[in-house]
Amino acid sequence: MRDVPVPRAGPGEVVIRVETALTCGTDLKTYRRGHPKFPFPFLMGHEYTGIVHEVGPGVEPFQAGEAVMAVHSAPCNACRMCRRGFQNLCETIIPRMAWGAFAQYYKAPAEVVQQNMFRRPDHVSPQRAAFLEPLACVVQGQGQIPLAPEDSVVIMGCGTIGLLHVMLAKQRGAGRIIVSGRHQERLRLAQELGATDIIDVDRQDSREEVQRLTGGRGAELVIECVGRPEAWQEAHWHAAQAGFVLLFGGCPANSTASFDTTRLHYDQLTLKGVFHFTPADVKQAYHYLCDTPLPVEKILSGSASLQELPEIIAQLDRGQGIKYAIQP
Repeated sequence: MRDVPVPRAGPGEVVIRVETALTCGTDLKTYRRGHPKFPFPFLMGHEYTGIVHEVGPGVEPFQAGEAVMAVHSAPCNACRMCRRGFQNLCETIIPRMAWGAFAQYYKAPAEVVQQNMFRRPDHVSPQRAAFLEPLACVVQGQGQIPLAPEDSVVIMGCGTIGLLHVMLAKQRGAGRIIVSGRHQERLRLAQELGATDIIDVDRQDSREEVQRLTGGRGAELVIECVGRPEAWQEAHWHAAQAGFVLLFGGCPANSTASFDTTRLHYDQLTLKGVFHFTPADVKQAYHYLCDTPLPVEKILSGSASLQELPEIIAQLDRGQGIKYAIQP
């Protein structure tokens, strides 16, 4: 913990007094093994909401004292990837990500203020509003895959992202939602949030169970949220013919995975990587949080002060809890 000066808002920037910042699976993975895209040292925390403390020159939409919800990055809209329509893969988005929400004050860059910051309605709590960033990532992933009412979905992993995928798949009208994992408490929560079937991978053979539950067909959409090479390899075995496999969980750097070529070729499977989000995804996530009853708050295991964050990270590392709201 460090005492540093309160940041000042430059042109186009907004300084926010943080009300809530959520812990994230990325925080835990980075704590455990580092991160290939974000070498230490860097300031952690990126799922946040708060009150505008100061606006910089040229900021017109927001004023001091207003409650806002935002994410930590935005595309340049000028590079090759942005021009191709892949704003989530903007060539400058990684080095310009504004981390540091585990603090009393946080400075949002001008591009975030312009594209990915919104007023927080009175009926939206700080805990709910702080889900904007992870929900935008989930919207980005599922938004690329068609889903019909009779389709089955397999979601591998029941952490925060897996549970958000459960909610969104239910919101989109999936006919059957199967969740596999190894934490009984999380599996029960997945059912509460919309899963029709759960598979305890420590007690059941997930491949056999998916086949049984889908009548031997497999699932039209498989979403991998574990972030391990063996889970990536397992995922394609759960897919139906012409099915989609969304490889959502990030694996350790330099990992490799192999797939059955016969399945990919003759069953015409689509394996799809996914990363980050676009401004359109953020806007859609904002709509879900403000205008629908999506029960994101049920994922929270509790709240803690900023001073308690080291112990919260240690608890998560021990598998205790799912996600915590840090309130500076």
